[in-house]
Amino acid sequence: TPRRADIGVMLLRQLRMFARLRGKIAINVADGIPTLYKGGDRAEIIWTDDDIQAFTAAAVKLERHQVVDGLRLASLTGLRRADLVSLTWQQVGEFAIIKKALKASKKRRRRMTMPRIPELDSLLEELRHRPRKPGVETVLVNSKGNSWSGDGYGGSFNRIRDAAHIVHTDDETGEERPKHLHDVRGTFCTKLCSETDLTNKEIADIMAWSPDRVENIRRVYVDDARIVVAIGERIAASSVNRSVNQRRGRDGK
Repeated sequence: TPRRADIGVMLLRQLRMFARLRGKIAINVADGIPTLYKGGDRAEIIWTDDDIQAFTAAAVKLERHQVVDGLRLASLTGLRRADLVSLTWQQVGEFAIIKKALKASKKRRRRMTMPRIPELDSLLEELRHRPRKPGVETVLVNSKGNSWSGDGYGGSFNRIRDAAHIVHTDDETGEERPKHLHDVRGTFCTKLCSETDLTNKEIADIMAWSPDRVENIRRVYVDDARIVVAIGERIAASSVNRSVNQRRGRDGK
């Protein structure tokens, strides 16, 4: 596949870099090879409320209610799949979720601190009462009361997503791509932008993103939406004022 080909080129580039630094070769001919995979730029893809509702309806139809718990938790924490299924109640603090990420960034496992927003508090209270087997301390559990494995949850998630036909449509090409669980992190970012007074830099630190990426999501999904709402309010107010003036004109006559 294009993605596996790109990974192969990357490994070849690193191997030849190793050889060049030790004087085995003069140049690294793998440098500058363009990538084939075009689906890597997903900065503007998020799950909307309509997506989440469609996913929930499909999960209920397939009797996979527990999978919805993971989607809701991801949208309120921004956790990646591996951290989502391994999150334990001990890592849920009074004001924040504090967890060491399972995925290393720059060869270091980052310590994540996700603030608890009011909507998350309500969800956690629900999840505490899910049937679980003795000794199971993970926040999420499957239908048997056991902890999810990453692949187990990911496979179930994708089946429901495909059943609900949840896709991102490219504005320019019209190409459809399935939305990923990872894209739900963008949904959490929009919540931080719209429901808190955190700056782009503070949100970027929470998400382990660049401030520019947060600014882009804020512009596309938060600020533009507020502008549309404001325009709608102005139109409605103008319509009301025009109606009042018309009635006054008739009464005056």
